[in-house]
Amino acid sequence: MEEVLVVIVGAGPAGLATSACLNRLSIPNIVLEREDCSASLWKKRAYDRLKLHLAKYFCKLPYMPFPCDTPTFISRTDFINYLDNYESHFGINPRYHRSVELASYDENSKTWLIKAKNTTSNVEEVYIAHYLVVTSGENSEGLIPKVHGLDGFEGEYFHSNKYKNGRKYFGKDVLVVGCGNSGMEIAYDLSNWGAYTSIVVRSSVHVLTKEIVFLGMLLLKFLPCKLVDFITVMLSKMKFGNGLNYSLKRPKSGPFYHKAITGRSPTIDVGAMDKIRAGEIQVFPSIMSINGKEVNFENGEMKHFDVIIFATGYKSTVRNWLKDGKDLFNDYGMPKESYPNQWKGENGIYCAGFSRKGLYGISIDAKNIANDISSALSLN
Repeated sequence: MEEVLVVIVGAGPAGLATSACLNRLSIPNIVLEREDCSASLWKKRAYDRLKLHLAKYFCKLPYMPFPCDTPTFISRTDFINYLDNYESHFGINPRYHRSVELASYDENSKTWLIKAKNTTSNVEEVYIAHYLVVTSGENSEGLIPKVHGLDGFEGEYFHSNKYKNGRKYFGKDVLVVGCGNSGMEIAYDLSNWGAYTSIVVRSSVHVLTKEIVFLGMLLLKFLPCKLVDFITVMLSKMKFGNGLNYSLKRPKSGPFYHKAITGRSPTIDVGAMDKIRAGEIQVFPSIMSINGKEVNFENGEMKHFDVIIFATGYKSTVRNWLKDGKDLFNDYGMPKESYPNQWKGENGIYCAGFSRKGLYGISIDAKNIANDISSALSLN
């Protein structure tokens, strides 16, 4: 059993940012991480060609900008190097192979009891903390929807977090389910590797370029969201066509407002739209059922596929181990309050990386948490 002021669960960017902010204020903290490295989503569960879809100005963690010679849009490799340097610079030392199995609040001692299994030694460790910070994130576990017949699919299927590149799919019929950033980029990558690529578009989507998003985020500092949405949609129509065409439809609400109310980001095109226009990537509606290798779609079409890749998002696993903190998290492991009030609960529990604001939101959360704990300590 070990007593500490702050326990942070998760060593992704949110956990590193929170620990860095606490370290700057000389507030003792321990970071527990179930994997064998920090930022495992970036290091182990991301495809090779991934780049940050937002400009570096919106992706830096607190108190450490990117080097001046870093490209505006940063590659996965460069971002991993940045995170490793960030960890070293702020003296962050996560405890790896710690799978948190229980966290509960003790009303008598006014502390949090955290039980973690050391998966290397197979020993249970117990931590007593005055403050608990949940940074395991929105993307803790890949989500594959229920599809009739999927269990009997005679090809290969997996979540997009296992996709690296399309090298081994040359000449194969591959279906990507989901038209978000990962889905569109994976479809583009597969096509470049010579796969016969199709993509399922299940709902309306805003498709923008990186430059349009960058401009929109700058304009949001000075103009109302409604006007910025009007400008970005107009630019999107100029780039991709008034009706978007190719079986893709825009939502009725603008991209930034749509993001605010649904949490769904606009899809940032990396070249897939040109391939869809040229017929190199086929677009299908939702899957109705699967029979062997035949996939039946909502519009009545059927097609044979060798591989199905589900770029269908992630889910939080907080509720698997957090037994208290119901004022902060709902039953789905997401904050009950909306941004910007989602980061703090009662009895010394906080969360970072759940605002649906990406790395920009993580930085705000981490600073808020560290400053709030510092203020509470100064009153004691």
